[in-house]
Amino acid sequence: MIDPATIAFYQAHAPHWVFHSGEAHSHQLDAFLGRLPAGAAVLELGCGGGRDAAHMRERGFAVDATDATPALVKRANEAFNLGARVMAFHELEAEAAYAGVWAHASLLHCPRAALPDVLARIHRALLPGGWFFSSYKLGDGEGRDLLGRLHNFPPADWLIAAYVAAGFIIESQETYAGKASDGTQRDWIDLLVRTP
Repeated sequence: MIDPATIAFYQAHAPHWVFHSGEAHSHQLDAFLGRLPAGAAVLELGCGGGRDAAHMRERGFAVDATDATPALVKRANEAFNLGARVMAFHELEAEAAYAGVWAHASLLHCPRAALPDVLARIHRALLPGGWFFSSYKLGDGEGRDLLGRLHNFPPADWLIAAYVAAGFIIESQETYAGKASDGTQRDWIDLLVRTP
């Protein structure tokens, strides 16, 4: 369920992450948070360096920041004192615990065969009417980028079908051209979904 080479990449690079004054959180985050009740519990899957989780906390949300890479969790806690914890996607066991799940550029590392189970876990973790944001690099088959990280590279129709099969209602989807950190040009998709 966890790709060792991907975790090793982030483990090696996390101590060298530099935070710049005024560096923005993910641009989709405020619109997502605007759909949630004030002070609601939000799970972040793949918190990375912690900037999005820190913004959620500043907005008054009860954020549960998680990442599968211990060095990233350490870095996020050093930078923002988040109480972030180590947890891989497939280790999520919560039930009806969160009003929102935020997974910006993280589930794209989930092996494709494991994604249906992970989506089912996220669905169980959300309250009725809960919201879930995720983003992926699109493609036509699982593979590695030029940095050696595993990506599921799904086609959009396969991904939408997986979300519907997991019981999610698709609220919006946006496909756009983007550049990955390895320099490769690739289309991305943002999915905003909810539970019934």
